[in-house]
Amino acid sequence: MSPFLCAHAGDPDWGNALRSCIEQIGAGLRDDRRPNLGWCYLSDYYTPAAASILAALKQQWPGVHWVGTVGVGVAADATEYFDTPAMALMMGELPPASFRIFSEAAPWDGFDAFTALVHADGATPDLQEKLKALSDNTPTGYLFGGLSSARNQHLCFADEPLTGGVSGVAFGPDAPVISRLTQGCQPIGPRRTVTRAEGNYLVTLDNRRALDCVLEDLGLDSEVSDDALGQALAQTLVGIVAVGEDAAAKPGQFGANTEVRHIVGVGRKAGLLVVPERLQNGAQLAFCKRNVEAARNDLLRIVAEVRAQAERAGGMRGALYVSCSGRGGPHFGAPNAEFEMVREALGPTPLIGFFAGGEIARHHLYGYTGVLTVFVGAA
Repeated sequence: MSPFLCAHAGDPDWGNALRSCIEQIGAGLRDDRRPNLGWCYLSDYYTPAAASILAALKQQWPGVHWVGTVGVGVAADATEYFDTPAMALMMGELPPASFRIFSEAAPWDGFDAFTALVHADGATPDLQEKLKALSDNTPTGYLFGGLSSARNQHLCFADEPLTGGVSGVAFGPDAPVISRLTQGCQPIGPRRTVTRAEGNYLVTLDNRRALDCVLEDLGLDSEVSDDALGQALAQTLVGIVAVGEDAAAKPGQFGANTEVRHIVGVGRKAGLLVVPERLQNGAQLAFCKRNVEAARNDLLRIVAEVRAQAERAGGMRGALYVSCSGRGGPHFGAPNAEFEMVREALGPTPLIGFFAGGEIARHHLYGYTGVLTVFVGAA
């Protein structure tokens, strides 16, 4: 099997960008290559033209199935396009029976799915339950992907533009992948147990008022002013490990099962906190903050792990990196910085991705993370 091919371009005219991408891929498309799966990530400037772009791709390469989504940013190789008209494409050749495009209208029933790339609209009802059902329908339990982060209309592609719902491509055992999640936050206090939760109201931790616990971890006095408390909580997040999930992690780090959520409200009189997540008694959590240096180190760690494992599995054919829309070069201090780090550590493998409104790994929905997935096998 041949390596994948990728292309990217930015232009106010989507037609110019598409022609550039077609030329880039065409330059590397030898006569003996038969690509049958393509990825298409568009910045939300191109949302109105998404159907036309997809139709043009299908006309250019008949027989290629296309998946993808729309986001505030897309990327390929070491270039990130944030808040600008752009597209990133990748094409690869896989055994014809090794993958199946799916959507809610066309599930992968009857297909032997080992893993799946999932794109979704974050407003989809019961999204967490749908991800869990998909995960449970694979022997590995592994999903990877992300949510559309478009500021206009959330679109996903599964051989056609789709509004709402969950879609993507399922992969069988003949299309092996290696995938890792990188966290972007660092705990600022100890791991605590939820001892009383009511819906998304966090009432007590370790049988103490939740507000008292976060004040302690932030080093704030209980008499702190409302303004100062609001400012502090706006920069504080909650890393949650659900009941029944493995909470193991190295000291000062989060494990892969930790889902990070914002604190969206506080009740000073009752001493409670409000988070956008239904909580269960017995869940584990730690208050945390975003940390650039910790995020950089963890990103380089997971890329090194993926590369080493891929080399043992015959090499990398192509890579997909889904990052949070709150990360990217701006978070790491310079334009293109995040994908430059991935590109340098990963090597010359074709690489594309997008900046998501939430990242998917296994059955979890994350924030402020990155998900790196590589397709492996001898070329």
